[in-house]
Formats: sequence, C-alpha cells, structure tokens
Amino acid sequence: MLKWALIFLVISLISGFLGFSGVSAATASIAKILFFIALVIFLIFLVLAFTAGSLVL
Repeated sequence: MLKWALIFLVISLISGFLGFSGVSAATASIAKILFFIALVIFLIFLVLAFTAGSLVL
C-alpha cells in the first residue's frame, strides 16, 4: 500500500509540474489517504507483534 502511495505521489508531482492542477490535487489526496491507511496498519501490526512477543516469554 505504501508503494501505491508513492506512485500516486510521483504522479501528483509530475502532473503538478505540467500544469494539470485538478489531476495533481486528486492524486495527492489519494496518496495522502493511502499513506495514512498504511501507517495505521503498520501501527496495528506493531502492537500485535509486541503483545505476541510478550505472550511467548
């Protein structure tokens, strides 16, 4: 998911440079949403890893 966020960020930067402001704003918002979803999933897995590690010990 982070890969897709980076792809949309690059598309946003390129389209913004070329003057397509509507496409740039749309892809930037998609990239932002995907980044925050990936961040939340990472934090969930981090908490699960710490709880599973404490159960093993």
